[in-house]
Amino acid sequence: MLKKIITAFLGIFITGLSYSSPIPPAPNLNVKSYVLLDFDSNMILASNNGDLTLPPASITKMMTAYLAFTELKEKNISMNEDILVSEKAWKTGGSKMFIEVGKKIKVKDILQGVITVSGNDASVALAEHISGDEKTFATYMNQMAQNIGLENTNYTNATGLPSDSLYTTAEDIAKLSRSLIIEFPDLYKMYSTKSFKFNDIKQYSRNKLLFIDDNVDGIKTGFTKAAGYCLASSAKRGSRRLIAVVMGAPTPDDRIQASRTLLEYGFRFFETHTLFKSDTAISTARVFAGEETELKFGLMKDATVTIPRRQKKKLKYEYIIDRQLTAPVKKNEIIGFMNITLDGEVIKTYKLSALENINQGSLYRRTIDSLFMDL
Repeated sequence: MLKKIITAFLGIFITGLSYSSPIPPAPNLNVKSYVLLDFDSNMILASNNGDLTLPPASITKMMTAYLAFTELKEKNISMNEDILVSEKAWKTGGSKMFIEVGKKIKVKDILQGVITVSGNDASVALAEHISGDEKTFATYMNQMAQNIGLENTNYTNATGLPSDSLYTTAEDIAKLSRSLIIEFPDLYKMYSTKSFKFNDIKQYSRNKLLFIDDNVDGIKTGFTKAAGYCLASSAKRGSRRLIAVVMGAPTPDDRIQASRTLLEYGFRFFETHTLFKSDTAISTARVFAGEETELKFGLMKDATVTIPRRQKKKLKYEYIIDRQLTAPVKKNEIIGFMNITLDGEVIKTYKLSALENINQGSLYRRTIDSLFMDL
């Protein structure tokens, strides 16, 4: 099969010696697992045991909230409808919102109790309201996990209370965090709430980073004896957003310090660049037997990468047209892919798509082009 490979350089290469300051290696942190993810490029900047399955503790409630957000978005529930608190929800141990059995509470209050004060009672009440019982809700959680692409996650409850079959990874938590922010930008703002008063009891967010770093606007803590101290956090500085996940820290201070270290490392030593915008022609490819001989192609989504600082001039990209293009070609048809490389390593791959229709040419054009096809 004919392949057309076009290689180009981003930026201007300067002959002779060039200097750029090095960046330090990823930090060595006192946690079992961590991941640092750039939100825009969806690239992992630092990781240690990122794919190690571990108990998530109350970070589980991120998926509980995700499902509630989904139901709200699809108008299956509303913020102002009532949730009847069951005895099971009321009796659930661990962290509490302090709801009372038999009382009716608004969805918006229950949801804030899940997000801000990590109420296990609120989580069970919300699960029962959405799915009838917590077991059915856990099935819903696992279905959504598959849809999002959480490959190493399994849920057994809505709270994160210990269970042998409840597990996830730092990578999956980062992926879930990013999906939550993308899909529900307005509802995500609930994670920035620093305190919540219910039933005349004022409680403060378990996420202490909200009180320490003004750039941090979410998202969730977790702790059990088996899980250790866990934290998924997101921070925005200027136009950039990072997501940090730490799992299995020995103390609350360790998870805070590890999260701060990761976020600072990402903001200080990496840069995010949008190299090409979607639906913008970046080159052309030869088309046979068509009304036109050249096809404009580009990307269906922005090409965004995160790289070590001051390395943009070293980026290269190549277009690979994966077949001989013969008219007709339809707009948005996938015709190949583009590799972006840094120092010889592929760091990102994007699909290439046709930006226009190319209709079949005249009999004369088809006959002439047939002489050159597959050469």
